[in-house]
Amino acid sequence: MERRTVSGLLVERVYTRANGGTAGIGLPGQPPYTRGIHPRMHAQRLWTMRQFAGYGTPEETNRRLRFLLEQGQTGLSVAFDLPTLMGYDSDHAMAEGEVGKCGVPISSLADMEDLFDGIALGKVSTSMTITSSAAILWAMYLVVAEKQGARWEGLSGTIQNDILKEFIAQKEYIYPPRESMRLVADSIEFATERTPRFNPISISGYHIREAGATAAQELAYTLGAGIAYVEWTLERGLPVDSFAPRLSFFFDAHNEFFEEIAKYRAARRIWCRIMQERFGAKEPRSLKLRFHTQTAGVSLTVQQPQVNLVRTALQAMAAVLGGTQSLHTNALDEAYALPTSEAALLALRTQQVIAAETGVARTVDPCGGSYFLERLTDKLESRCWEELDQIDAMGGMVEAVERGYPQAEIAKASYEYQRRVESGELRIVGVNAYADAKTDPIETLKIDEKASRRQEAKLDELRRKRDTRAVDAALGALRQAAAGSGNLMLPILDAVRAYATLGEICDALRAELGVYAERPAV
Repeated sequence: MERRTVSGLLVERVYTRANGGTAGIGLPGQPPYTRGIHPRMHAQRLWTMRQFAGYGTPEETNRRLRFLLEQGQTGLSVAFDLPTLMGYDSDHAMAEGEVGKCGVPISSLADMEDLFDGIALGKVSTSMTITSSAAILWAMYLVVAEKQGARWEGLSGTIQNDILKEFIAQKEYIYPPRESMRLVADSIEFATERTPRFNPISISGYHIREAGATAAQELAYTLGAGIAYVEWTLERGLPVDSFAPRLSFFFDAHNEFFEEIAKYRAARRIWCRIMQERFGAKEPRSLKLRFHTQTAGVSLTVQQPQVNLVRTALQAMAAVLGGTQSLHTNALDEAYALPTSEAALLALRTQQVIAAETGVARTVDPCGGSYFLERLTDKLESRCWEELDQIDAMGGMVEAVERGYPQAEIAKASYEYQRRVESGELRIVGVNAYADAKTDPIETLKIDEKASRRQEAKLDELRRKRDTRAVDAALGALRQAAAGSGNLMLPILDAVRAYATLGEICDALRAELGVYAERPAV
């Protein structure tokens, strides 16, 4: 009987020197970085523990962020609600019923000030998971830091800002692909000149995997997007080594333990080669793929939710053994809703147990040299290069996305995964194995509709008190800039400082850049 990984890679009964892939794996901290980007990795410095948080109102989310920091979290990670992700204010008709439900609502600089009240942005690293409206939210963050007295040059963190994965998988886009790519390149160019410690993009395979991609597809479509962002930024005239060190990545940690570890190792090796051979990068930091990991939300089950703790712990261990730079662990109740504070704390404690009690951080790359693991790494690398060649043949990732290629391939992979689950070939505890007809209810987080009303009232007060002439002037200047070809970050910052709202700024850009509607596959 054939044995295959969850992504369909053939697995031999036993691996030895003869069929293993241990040749030439090198040392940690040395190209091609298969074994890690730093010589001492977690033995010298643990990964950043960065729990995703956001719900209700900015004030409620502020309390959750401060609670997690008090419990030992070492970096912030902010989730935004759907209206914010789509560029709508909390009082817009399109926001009805969604305010604060899947993240924090941010409609203006005033909301961002409330979100980070009492949190010194010059002393903490912040990740913000937002893409289509990323440039605007990042501008708000920079202005809040400025008001706190922090210098932009010292700020550290990441904005997601990966628009290609929105067209491929998550579908939270506003503007057409090429106009959206302009905004991403604007952000990277601005960060290179003004915020040298802040990552202007987190090129994300996570959402691609969550949509049903295999491990190899997650690798290829993520790195293919990375190639596109480098090419678009090079067109601005920036030397590759001026911006490549601040490109960061974001991967999923799924259930197939060794395949996930191999995926991270292959990603580092492939990116090093891409940067050296394709783009001629010379700076060592340009060759190093740095990445954040989140455990697989798609793997969580409503059935027997306590078992999700076990899944998350094993996925987190795979990320650590694979050399992640930062990590989010999902909570056991996230198949139902956003996590309660108790569930979020237990998810954080999972990381802390791995760090403090298991001993996996005492040595660098403890799995390195495993015949099985190294062979899996080789197989994933080979599959990834095949996919990248296909994308190149189409003209690159932007062209492939416009043709619907990765979207269609992910749909096929998702169907095949579900077929294997329903046939029983892939077993999921509580679903098609060891199932229990009775599932005891668990406590879940409820988002009160009062949050929406509070946000609407705040917006009404903001519009009454702000300088309307300054807002109109800033929005007019932004529209004029968008109609041209210059970098849009400075006019966006001016609009943010005038307290123009997120929706008003996005509307100004919609008027000039257009709005995207995906064509249905036939």
